[in-house]
Amino acid sequence: MQETFFDNLTTGTIITSIIDIAIVWYVFYLMFAVMRGTKAIQLIKGIFLILIGRLVSNFFDLTATTAIFDTVLEWGFLAIIVIFQPELRRALEQLGRGSLFKASSSGTKVTTEKLHKDVLRAVQYMAKRRIGALIVFEKETGLQDYIETGTRVDANISSELLINIFMPNAPLHDGAMIIQTDKVTTAASYLPLSDSNVIAKNLGTRHRAAVGISEVTDAFTIVISEETGHVSVTHGGKLYQALSPEELEESLIKNWTSIQDIKEGGGLFARK
Repeated sequence: MQETFFDNLTTGTIITSIIDIAIVWYVFYLMFAVMRGTKAIQLIKGIFLILIGRLVSNFFDLTATTAIFDTVLEWGFLAIIVIFQPELRRALEQLGRGSLFKASSSGTKVTTEKLHKDVLRAVQYMAKRRIGALIVFEKETGLQDYIETGTRVDANISSELLINIFMPNAPLHDGAMIIQTDKVTTAASYLPLSDSNVIAKNLGTRHRAAVGISEVTDAFTIVISEETGHVSVTHGGKLYQALSPEELEESLIKNWTSIQDIKEGGGLFARK
């Protein structure tokens, strides 16, 4: 009688296979946990598209296209090491500190309406007194690379906190404040400056940084000019200047509500 695959299965083999699969899945989970909150997630999507393209080209017997995909995949390992170098370094550092295996805790959830009021109150206060400010709201694309350039705050959002951070001569007033969901994560962070020629020359570094971060991520940003007190916002690589309080509130509700809905949805990629 011909042997089948199931005839060779034993209890020990089954247990070993389950442990093997569990370890592999846990390693992948840790990789995603480390890359979560960074731009590496977008690069992973690109890798999946390359793999799908390879399968499709092979299915339709596209010789030249398949050869190109094979070359990309052949050198992909070295490219991944170069591209993901910051994430790999961060993973090793977290592994050494033992923080990679700690469960993240979710803070106290505050109502969206209160958060909007606190931000609007702080922005209006600073605009009237021409206090320069740059506030970045993280959306789907993680801002961890820029968070690490600033000073960690990890505090609940309040109008008093936002105003105090940006007060002139305060230690953290230079640079950008980054907000994740309902927390002020960091202050005095450095952002990439835009090279766009469309930006008016009379606008300073804050506005160029606000446009710059919106060009490389999907972040929503509020900028207050210390020269004019005008309030502007950026998203999608575009700058919208001199907004009225009503326009600012409408833009904040439209963009920040979607931010919270995305992150409070849970799942592996939800940042808590």
